[in-house]
Amino acid sequence: MKKAFTLMELIFVIIVIGVLTAVMTTNTGNDSLTQAAHQVAADIRYTQHLAMIDDKYDRSEIDSENKVKWQKSRWQIYFSDNETGADGQWAYTIFSDTNGDSTGEPTETEIAIDPNSHRRMTGGQTGSNSLKITKENFVGEKRLNIGKTYGVSNVTFSDSCTYYNSKRLAFDYTGRPLLGNISSMSKPYDATHLLSADCDITLIHSNGDSIVITVQAETGYVKVTY
Repeated sequence: MKKAFTLMELIFVIIVIGVLTAVMTTNTGNDSLTQAAHQVAADIRYTQHLAMIDDKYDRSEIDSENKVKWQKSRWQIYFSDNETGADGQWAYTIFSDTNGDSTGEPTETEIAIDPNSHRRMTGGQTGSNSLKITKENFVGEKRLNIGKTYGVSNVTFSDSCTYYNSKRLAFDYTGRPLLGNISSMSKPYDATHLLSADCDITLIHSNGDSIVITVQAETGYVKVTY
């Protein structure tokens, strides 16, 4: 003969389930921010991957002042809250600055194509209507607009990777990270653009929560810290 649960035992089980649910909810924190952090980390790794398989070295690329310029077209990831392109929300773009003398601003053909969606990897940029997230013919990916999609209200870079307030990371063919707007580089390697200490990229949610993405100097290894 099986013994049934008493009313007190059932109440106790319900209380335990309620406590566990509350604890799990607290520990997971803001799920949308977690999703945003892992997405950004993955896309930083993808930017590094593109740089390693698409070596930009070209001795024939010399500008009018007889300076090499191929290094300006290295693959990079660029964060901004552009008012017209990204609708004033934080977004990022992965691109190779190949057109002309490299302006530092991405055009549609310079932006990477997502191997899964086959869309341009931008969350909104200035330029043609196709790069503006508010337009019907937007060619980018709304997930890269982490303000609209995940509620990210700010993106900060640590001092180690802040170069004239530019929130960018580029990579060379070995995967080594470079900081700042590389369109100003007049030679393949410039000590001011080399990442000499780990770079902490902090995503801040509108509710005040934050998550840090760390990119290690030299190796470019990426990790997410809660």
